[in-house]
Amino acid sequence: MVNVFVTIAVLAAFGALHWYAWRRLIRDTTCRGSAVRRAGSVVFVAGPLLTVGTLVAGRAGAPFLLQQILAWPGYLWLALFLYLLLALLAGEIVRPLLRRRLARRDTGAEHKTRRDAEATAAHPGEPGAEQDGELVLAGKLRSVTTQRDESGDARDIAERVAVPALAPAPAPEPEQSPATAPAGPSRRLFVSRVVGGAAAALAVGAVAHGTYGVLRGPQVKRLTVPLAKLPRSAHGFRIAVVSDVHLGPILGRGFSQLVVDTINATQPDLIAVVGDLVDGSVEDLGSAVQPLAQLRARHGAYFVTGNHEYVSGAEQWVDKVRDLGLRPLDNARTELPGFDLAGVNDVRGEDEGQGPDFIRALGDRDRSRAAVLLAHQPVVVHDAVRHGVDLQLSGHTHGGQLWPTNFIAELANPTVAGLERYGDTQLYVSRGAGAWGPPVRVGAPSDITVVQLASRQA
Repeated sequence: MVNVFVTIAVLAAFGALHWYAWRRLIRDTTCRGSAVRRAGSVVFVAGPLLTVGTLVAGRAGAPFLLQQILAWPGYLWLALFLYLLLALLAGEIVRPLLRRRLARRDTGAEHKTRRDAEATAAHPGEPGAEQDGELVLAGKLRSVTTQRDESGDARDIAERVAVPALAPAPAPEPEQSPATAPAGPSRRLFVSRVVGGAAAALAVGAVAHGTYGVLRGPQVKRLTVPLAKLPRSAHGFRIAVVSDVHLGPILGRGFSQLVVDTINATQPDLIAVVGDLVDGSVEDLGSAVQPLAQLRARHGAYFVTGNHEYVSGAEQWVDKVRDLGLRPLDNARTELPGFDLAGVNDVRGEDEGQGPDFIRALGDRDRSRAAVLLAHQPVVVHDAVRHGVDLQLSGHTHGGQLWPTNFIAELANPTVAGLERYGDTQLYVSRGAGAWGPPVRVGAPSDITVVQLASRQA
C-alpha cells in the first residue's frame, strides 16, 4: 500500500512539473490554436509517457527489442526535461528583471515623444511652419501680379487685395511607434519567448554535449597511490579500474568493444571490473559482453558484482564473466606479487543472502602485506578500515552523472569521485565508464582509471 501511494505521489509530481514546463515553454510563447502550440503540446505529452514506458518496460522484463525502441527517446527526454526545468526555474529570476528593464525603456521613449510634440505646439513659427506660410503667401502674390499685368494699375489692385494673415499649419499627429504603443501583452510575450528560447537552447546544448561525452567512450585517468606496506618489488604495479559500464538497451556491443580497446591500450598489470557491468539478462546481453574476452593484462582481469547485477541475475552473470576469462572475487582473496587482492559482493546481494562477507575475504590474511579491496559501493569503506585494507577501489556513484545530482550522491556516499583517506585506508571512487538511464553525462565525464601503486620503500 505504501509503495502504491509513493508511486502515485511521484507520478503526480512528475505530471505537475511537466505542466509547469509546458506552460512556460509552450503556452506562454505561442498563439492559441497555432500549429506550433499543438506540436509542442504533443511533445510534452509524448515525452513523459515514453519515459514512464521505458522505466516500466525495464522493470517488467518486456521484450528486449521493445526496451531498445523505448530507451533512447524515453531516457533522453528524462535528461532533457531535467535541464529544461532547471533553466526555466532560473528564468523565473530573470523574467521580472527583464520586464522592468523593457518597461523603463518604453517609458523613456514615450516621454521623449511627448516632449517633442509639446515643443512643436509651443513654437508655431518654426522653420517648417514658416515654409508652409510662405508657400500660401507666394500664391497670393502671384495672383496680385497677374491682376497688375492685366489692368496696369498695380497700386490700386494691391490696396484692394487682402492678404490673409499667416497662420501656422496644424501639426500632424505623431505616428505611434512600436516603442510608444501599448506594450503590456507584447512585452510579456517577448519576455516569455526570450526566457523560453534560452532555456530550450541551454537544455538541448547540455544534453547533446553530455551524450557525445558518453558515446565517444571513457577517457583514461592516471593516478599514483603510495602504500606503506607495498614492497619495492611491486612499485609501479598498474591496475586498470573500470566500473559502471551499464551495457543494456542503449549501450551495446560497440560500446563494450570501445571500453575493452581503451583498457588494453593502457597495458595494465591487472584489470579490475568493479560492478554494474550490465543492465539486463545474460540472454539479452550475452553478445554485448563478448568483447570482454579480449581483455589482456599480465596478472589477469577480476570482477566483483554491483547492485545492478542483482537486478539482472547475479549468479548467471558471475558464470558468464568467468566463461569470458575474468575471475570473479565472490567474497574471496588472491595473493599477488607484493600485495593481496580481495573482492566482496555488493551490499544489494544481502537481499539474496549473497552480501559482502569481509571475514571470508579478509579475515585470515597476513596483515603485514598490503591489501587492495574491490568493492562496488564506497559505503563499505568503514568495514575496509576495520579489516586493515590499504586501498579500496569502488564505483557506483558515476560522479553524480548529471549535475546537480552529484549533491544528492554526496549525501548517500562517503566519496563521490576521486581519492580520499579514511584512517590508514585510502578509497578511490571511479566515475565509471558508461551511464545508467540517460546516455548523458554533465559535469561528470566518464573514465577508466589506471592506478599505479607506489612503494614508500622505493
